Amino acid sequence: MFKPPRIASRQPLSIFLLSLLMSCTAAANEPFIIGVATHLMNKGGSSADILQMLQAAGVDSVRDDAYWSIAEPRRGQLHIDTGWQAFLGKAREYNLRPLLVLGYGNPNYANYAKPRVPLVKDAFGNYVNFVSRELADKVDFYEVWNEWDKENPVDPMFARDYSNLIEDTAIRLRQQKKPMTILAGAVTSQGMDLGFADRLVEGGLLNHVDGLSLHPYVHCRHEERHTPERWISWLRWIDADLRTLAARPVPLYLTEMGWPSNVGKCGLSEQTQAAYLARSFFLAQTLPDIKGLWWYDVLNDGSDANDPEQNFGLLRQDLTPKPSYLTLKAISPTLREYRYDAEKSRELDGSYLLRFAKGAEQILVAWTTGQTRAIPVDASSVQPGNVLLIDSGQPERGQQDTGIAWNCNDSRCSAQVPINEFPKIIRLGSKPPLFAQ
Repeated sequence: MFKPPRIASRQPLSIFLLSLLMSCTAAANEPFIIGVATHLMNKGGSSADILQMLQAAGVDSVRDDAYWSIAEPRRGQLHIDTGWQAFLGKAREYNLRPLLVLGYGNPNYANYAKPRVPLVKDAFGNYVNFVSRELADKVDFYEVWNEWDKENPVDPMFARDYSNLIEDTAIRLRQQKKPMTILAGAVTSQGMDLGFADRLVEGGLLNHVDGLSLHPYVHCRHEERHTPERWISWLRWIDADLRTLAARPVPLYLTEMGWPSNVGKCGLSEQTQAAYLARSFFLAQTLPDIKGLWWYDVLNDGSDANDPEQNFGLLRQDLTPKPSYLTLKAISPTLREYRYDAEKSRELDGSYLLRFAKGAEQILVAWTTGQTRAIPVDASSVQPGNVLLIDSGQPERGQQDTGIAWNCNDSRCSAQVPINEFPKIIRLGSKPPLFAQ
């Protein structure tokens, strides 16, 4: 991952406001991908318990690293590590689609140099051929390199060399019989602001791959950008720019994104991390070009409570769940089964009221960035009894009866429901058949 610097955006940011109404509903045949970065494939020991927990949380995909240096420990001697086979086998067993990153350099070729000269490019191509052939039936997504732009996000030649590598690598991957999704970019927040992603799109990236991958971290940026709501507003600017350059929609895959739960600089409490996770996943669905989000990451990397890098996980090092894991488990059925309805969604005075539908069934996902407040909620049809909801801040309770009665009059029902920083998933009932989509 990349720790974003404190730099100004290339365009001014706007508050979320009416941008929700400008989005389209995601295509029904493209389910939103719920992903998690794992860093398990290259570690010793079994990963089965963790992968089983991800399946239980409703995760669709896991992202890990197919290090070139491990696939080719000696020059010209390629092999698939037994740990890779075990990890990918377990991921398949738990219905988790693997996304593998190809790259990171090799000490046998110019001391981990990027593939920019013929010798290193040819060797990288041989590694790509071997890995994709040997793992053809085990991998659903490949990502070409990780954060290439981090070294130099402003040099056009640096971007062009990466574009050339993408073209060559995509040709090699397409030779495999099993279709897979090919992603490229892994562009950092700095690279997004300084035009690296623009240069990739201008260089024809979309002619070779299925989507542009982004790592849009904002946790260490100035306070103006340090919330999920500001984050999605910034991504809307990025998306609009890329669409203009490409003259068509640009499929975006957020293959790393998260907030750390550390003490001090750039950190949040574990509870706020969970609230931000829920808001990030729901807001990502309001931007149709975003096809999936891979939360970074599954495990805390260490035990230092002050270090942001050690505290991104859904789980602590002893595998005990943090609130963010439980929240993801509570919201994943909604993320997977429901589709965003832009026309009926709105934002007002820091309250976010997002409507989702599954056929005729309607729900409202609501939260506020300010103090707890009560909002008026209208049902989709006559509702008996009390308001039912899932509170992402109390995930262990599942669907709960709020004790708040629906007030019905003339075939319309409404209620006053309190909301806070954690999204509440409120059941609105079903549309009458005549009006059901």
